[in-house]
Amino acid sequence: MAKYIVKRFILMVVTVLIIATLTFFLMNVIPGSPFNEERSSNATVEQNLREHFHLDEPLFVQYALYLKSIATFDFGPSIKQPTETVNSLLGRGFPISAELGIWTILVAVVSGILLGVFAALKHNGLIDYLAMTIAVLGISVPNFVMATLLIQELAVTLPIFPAATWSSPKHMVLPIFALATGPMAIIARLTRSSMLETLTQDYIKTARAKGLSPVKVVVKHALKNALMPVVTILGTLIAGILTGTFVIEKIFAIPGMGKYFVEGINQRDYPVIMGTTVFYSTFLVVMLFLVDIAYGLLDPRIKLHKKGGR
Repeated sequence: MAKYIVKRFILMVVTVLIIATLTFFLMNVIPGSPFNEERSSNATVEQNLREHFHLDEPLFVQYALYLKSIATFDFGPSIKQPTETVNSLLGRGFPISAELGIWTILVAVVSGILLGVFAALKHNGLIDYLAMTIAVLGISVPNFVMATLLIQELAVTLPIFPAATWSSPKHMVLPIFALATGPMAIIARLTRSSMLETLTQDYIKTARAKGLSPVKVVVKHALKNALMPVVTILGTLIAGILTGTFVIEKIFAIPGMGKYFVEGINQRDYPVIMGTTVFYSTFLVVMLFLVDIAYGLLDPRIKLHKKGGR
């Protein structure tokens, strides 16, 4: 187990380093500059700014400074907002993005499991067809389209919920629902198929023969094993939810990390772009790492050592 964790940790560090390196070099090849306004007004001002942010240095020197900023987790000042550091922007935006992501994950997992379980228990019945129809729609409709529809129908046509910002529970409903529908649909379909398979197993038939109530059979015996495939994909779903918050935050004007990331791209604010990318990549890779470890601990059939080991 310890060797497996060490290997996964090393792989996690290498993955973050590769992502950081790709981000750095992509920033240096994309067209545009953060100093377009200064260039048009005063070339000396632009040169001074380039020196201040070390953009006049050779590329390998810039890369070394960039790696140092990652190692010390100090991404420096924003180019377009010189009174702000990238760390302060991350500190202000991440709690909001994390809150949106956590609530979305909870809604997606709980509603997806419930839909999948009821669909399996009422196989080929009305509830099954309704649940799978909802699942198909959730998978088919992208979250930004769902967000637009929700704003139009529930904020404009029927002014039930506010359309933007993040200042009260009512403001949270539409963005959470828009972001949760896709993962919820995937979890529902996976839970349904897994439950249908589990309910045919011999130990389930034995539990029923012993006279256990249907609730105990499902909750105590069937659900635990049926949820293992859900745990397997949970890391990927979490990654998709957290990266999807960028688009949803922009649509609903939520002041999270997505706002600063999109503004950074539009303004060619290199420290903000690279700092946000590295931070998010690190967070997502760590989440995938924890899910892998949790899956190995939850299922004793998964061996975390080499083949042939004892």
